[in-house]
Order: sequence, then structure tokens, then C-alpha cells
Amino acid sequence: MTPDHTAATEPRTGTAPGAGAAGGAPGRDATAGSAGPRAAPPALLPDLHYRLAHAARGHFPGAHRGHGGPGGLDYRGHARLLDAPDPRRLDLHASLRDPAQAQGHWQVRVFAQRVSVPVWVVADLSASMGVGTGRRKLDVLADLVEALAWSAWRGGDAFGFVGADERLREDWLRPASRLRGQGGPLAERLRAWRPDGRDALGLLEAAAVLGRRGLVFLVSDFHLPLAQVERLLDGLAVHELVPVLLWEPDEFDLGPRAGLARLRDPETGERRLVWWRPALRARWQAAQAARRAAVLAACRARRVEPLVIDTGFDPEAFTRHFTA
Repeated sequence: MTPDHTAATEPRTGTAPGAGAAGGAPGRDATAGSAGPRAAPPALLPDLHYRLAHAARGHFPGAHRGHGGPGGLDYRGHARLLDAPDPRRLDLHASLRDPAQAQGHWQVRVFAQRVSVPVWVVADLSASMGVGTGRRKLDVLADLVEALAWSAWRGGDAFGFVGADERLREDWLRPASRLRGQGGPLAERLRAWRPDGRDALGLLEAAAVLGRRGLVFLVSDFHLPLAQVERLLDGLAVHELVPVLLWEPDEFDLGPRAGLARLRDPETGERRLVWWRPALRARWQAAQAARRAAVLAACRARRVEPLVIDTGFDPEAFTRHFTA
């Protein structure tokens, strides 16, 4: 349940801005799951800088550290000439400097080529992603998708997209591709989308369509049972995983008002009137804080550092996540 802070604005639903839900003018009607008014895309696309924590495997040249290959410029160490039969890389100094380690074998320098990887966005498209004051979470997702697709293309990486609500949405499946400009139309569609899914359990099926190991951005508000969150993280563990937590501050803020308040579940649409007495307010705030802490702990227990976005998409904060 999320609080409804003002009487002038309808309780939050999974509708686009301008449909009487997340910051639009109340009174307009729209059909859930349909296209609506489009938000203007950013004029300039920022370059997002990301990197992998571990060496990647691939056949196409790119910007990421690789495991090996027939050539390359990234020095990896030494190997015996018999194991890496390339006399052009013979290292006489290493062979003579430490004969005990060389064990009578000639040493050659081993290099690795830089490779490209598939970059995926696995996105929650359930009704709660339509929540937002001013801008919806889906609008923030669209900004991320547009900039990330552009940056992946510039770096030689393939970009793909998987969307899910109660089920894996085939109409939101974009196989990984190196095509230029694919992020723009996808972002426009996200900005126009009015989600109506009652949960995001379809995300659990995403691992089956991703293919070989790549960089996966799991974008959601994580309004799932904690057991399902853990199952989702475990299912994507074979990839280089970056959970992106889209948290709207008002979802966790009761506001200054006391007394009678209207609540609406952003996923199911269930409404409830609640009298916010001090004890209930304190209990609700503690439960929300515990929920956030549990999601963060579930990520970090798997040695995955989440990226929290709660004030709009910030390209510099995105880059700092990979360089900190």
C-alpha cells in the first residue's frame, strides 16, 4: 500500500501522466495496457560507462577484458611455449630470470583481446511501475534504456530488452542486436505505456531467453515477496548482474498529515481508508524501512551491488556505480 498525499490528485494507478494517476490531471480516462501521451525524450543522449568485474568470453572485438584469443593487447602473464606456441612472443628475460619457475621451458607472453558482450535490460512492467510524482518509474526506465542502448552500440556491444509483468511479455522482447538507434523507439514506447499487470513474477522466466553470459540490468521496484526476489537474483546469477532499484520516495513517505488517509496498492488497485495514529504510522515506517533493507541485503549477500534510483535517472551516478 502507498499513501495518497493530496485530494486533488487521484490515488496512484498504473496509468500514464495525464491519465489522472501519477501527476497528471485527474478526470481523464484511459484503458489500462494501452498507449497514451508521450513524454519528450532527452535532447542529447549521455554516454554511460560500464565495465565487467570479470573477464568475458566472446568472438567479436569490443571494449571488455577477455579470457584469451589469437591476439590482443591486454597482458595476462606468461605461459610455456608448448602451451602457447607463438614464438613471436618469446620472453627471453623471463625464461632466464627464473629458471626454477620456467622448469627448463621457454616462456612466452600471453595476451588477451578485448571482446564485446550482450547487454540486457530485464524490466519490470507491472502496474507499480506506472507510479510517480511528476515522472513515472517507466519514464525513468525509458531514459535508462535509451542511453544504455546508445552507449552499448558505441562500445560495440549488442543490446537486448526483456519485459515482464505477470508473465514474460513476448511483445516486449527484443533480442540482443548491434543495430544502431534501437533504443529510441523502445524508449518512446515505454513512455507511452500504461501498465496493468498485478505483479512481476514473469521476471522469473527471463533467464531462459538471455542466452550466453552477458551484462544484465534488472530494473524493477522489487515489490515482490522477498523469497521471489531471492529466486530472481539466483536465476540471473550466471550473468554479470546489476539490480537497478527504482524507488519512488513518496512510496515510503507518509507526508506530514495525520488522521484519515487513503491508500492504494499500486499493483492490484486495492483501496483502503486508514486512520494514521502514531503507533500505526511508526509501525508502517519501520516495515517499509525493513523491506528496503531486506532487498538490499538479498542483493549484497550474493555479492551484487544494487544501483538505487530514487530521484530520476542520473548518468553520472550510473557511471560512478561502476568506478567506485
